Amino acid sequence: MAEGGDPLPAKPASAADWIAAVGVFERDGTLFKAHDLAMQGLAEFPDALWLKHRAVLCLARAGATDLARKKFNEMGLAAAQDQHDDIAALDARLLKDEALAASDDERRRKATIAADRYESIYARTRNYYPGINAATLRLVAGEEAKSLNLARQVSAELGAGAEDDYYLYATRIEAAFLLGDVAAARGLIPEAIRANRISGGDYAALASTWKQLRLVLELKGLDPKVVAAEFAPPHVIFYTGHRLAAPGTTGRLLPGDEPLVRKRIDAHLEGSRVGHGYGSLTAGADILFAEALLKRAASLHVVLPFDIDEFVEVAVRPAGPDWVRRFEACIAAASTVRYATEDRYLGDDHLFTYCSRIGMGLAVLRTRHLGSEVEQVAVWDGGPATGVSGTALNVARWRQAGLPQTIIPCGSLEEEDVNDAPPVAEAGHRVVRAMLFGDVKGFSKLNDAELPHFVSVLWGAVGQTLHRYDPFISFANTWGDGLFVVFEDVGQAARCALELQAAMKKLDLAAAKLPAHLALRVGGHLGPAYAALDPVLKKTNYFGAHVSRAARIEPVTPEECVYVTETFAAALEFECGDEFSCDYVGMTESAKKYGAMRMFLLHRR
Repeated sequence: MAEGGDPLPAKPASAADWIAAVGVFERDGTLFKAHDLAMQGLAEFPDALWLKHRAVLCLARAGATDLARKKFNEMGLAAAQDQHDDIAALDARLLKDEALAASDDERRRKATIAADRYESIYARTRNYYPGINAATLRLVAGEEAKSLNLARQVSAELGAGAEDDYYLYATRIEAAFLLGDVAAARGLIPEAIRANRISGGDYAALASTWKQLRLVLELKGLDPKVVAAEFAPPHVIFYTGHRLAAPGTTGRLLPGDEPLVRKRIDAHLEGSRVGHGYGSLTAGADILFAEALLKRAASLHVVLPFDIDEFVEVAVRPAGPDWVRRFEACIAAASTVRYATEDRYLGDDHLFTYCSRIGMGLAVLRTRHLGSEVEQVAVWDGGPATGVSGTALNVARWRQAGLPQTIIPCGSLEEEDVNDAPPVAEAGHRVVRAMLFGDVKGFSKLNDAELPHFVSVLWGAVGQTLHRYDPFISFANTWGDGLFVVFEDVGQAARCALELQAAMKKLDLAAAKLPAHLALRVGGHLGPAYAALDPVLKKTNYFGAHVSRAARIEPVTPEECVYVTETFAAALEFECGDEFSCDYVGMTESAKKYGAMRMFLLHRR
């Protein structure tokens, strides 16, 4: 998946300009994009200390703690924390995140270390930020008396602050909850929300505070609902709906339906706390959703199925030139624009289905970072699917995931007539598949005496693992140390990839007369591919640009790891989010100059 739409009006001319550009995405909660932008700035200003700080902080806020710690050390920030309190606080933040990811005694031990670090900064600066974090971490560590004492100190030392000082209000709220004063905390919430709005609406700040408050409430035995309604981050929606019929034709959404549908979309958004919307931009319901989101100052994240010019000709211009103008206005105002594939349309509606699947996954993935809620909102006439893509299939797929959903009726649909739409059978040239590529690092150094052991022992273990997944594998092949496996189901692909690594780690290479340096690398991608009879293998094989893309991941994957693309991660989050986690590892340059891709490290939750 490619991401386009340069959000910058002009290329930043200084490190300070880059930091300002990063801040735009930080406040919106688009943290991976903010990190990637910081890294672009560092390519031009490699010694910019505060760009390094923002890059690592974005990763920490997104939950990519391991990568944040790695970058913190690699960028030399550890050596700078004695001179800069904000960098020392970032180190303490990473220690805090590491503590909260642990359990039981290890959690308490790490929380004590993080609290000590924060408290030393507080003692030196009397800054409320490290003070309140130290107070909460003392509670995590089981040191309640110390926690109460610090919370009292911080609360007493807080100044009046400016009316737009959101963090001051957030700190007062946290201190009040730590002290057990629920009424005082609740009384401050409207002021905090107002301050956040005055300062431009920092969604990432809200998400970070909400996460911290939930921790405090849990530790104090209080119900998170006491602040949920007002303080939880804005909701995320995946929007979908029928395409507008071209003038003079019939269809499921007619030009005369637009005023009522627009009114219903506006009413739904007005009655909910939507801050982020994901979807495509066909003429009709999609553009109506996009316009409504932008009117409410929500961030719009567009996913297009293929090249933008061809998309306009296929899915926008038939509705009339005014819809092209509206499309262009939405694209210009969108926070991000992604392309599910850079391939041509070629009359293949599977690309629309793939695009929707990725948009759904990205919406759910966003809620993980923000700690918010997600919902699908669909403009649907209640009728069944008539092809391999469309609103009915999007509605059915979302319902299968068991996630909240709102149907905005159109055409002849009444509210009580909403029914599940069964998916139709696939047809056409391309099919969406999860693809794994693997290879064994060190294979090229094996001698002829070792190769038979490699095939029987190492490849034998791989084969045994794959055979357990035979019902889910569409195709598998090896060559030398190369492995290519295709699955219909992204969850089964993820399970198999991790089991392949587990099987490799169990091998006693020395007993098998193999060198200890052998290690497996696995890369995963989800994308459309051509399924065709391979005249050499005499069975169905898979071809296409996305197969080539998948093949470029594994060579840059660290040994013993599974790296996956953003499309794989998004689909996995949507379909199996409770089982797997995909930690962001940054924009990674793929093999053979295939380009940079946003990559994630796959592991089980």
